[in-house]
Amino acid sequence: QVKIMESGGGSVQSGGSLRLSCAASGFSYGRYCMAWFRMRPGEEREMVGVTDTDGSATYADSVKGRFSLSRDNVKDTLLLQMNYLKPEDTAMYYCAAVVGSEFITCAMYEAEKDFTFWGQGTQVTVSL
Repeated sequence: QVKIMESGGGSVQSGGSLRLSCAASGFSYGRYCMAWFRMRPGEEREMVGVTDTDGSATYADSVKGRFSLSRDNVKDTLLLQMNYLKPEDTAMYYCAAVVGSEFITCAMYEAEKDFTFWGQGTQVTVSL
């Protein structure tokens, strides 16, 4: 049974940091592209960043230089370190997975519809 569980959300002041964790089970984690998405109030879900099976990562322009992804293919986890948080980072954050392909890199997966497995999300609130 596939399971994806996010943790680490909370409330923080602008300029602060949070680290989100994603724990996965029930599928061959090392073969999957792993990503974090977020959904801000009144908006659609958008990708924050995605890691390829080798750990290389790409990020949305809005978080480049502030957020970083790291995956552990032994523990089947994905971390999202968020620094210099801004009020506009306030959102529900979701971890997602899709099986990798030998024909395209994980960086090509950008849309919500591209991903197969999802967690329930963890809330991040950034105040002024």
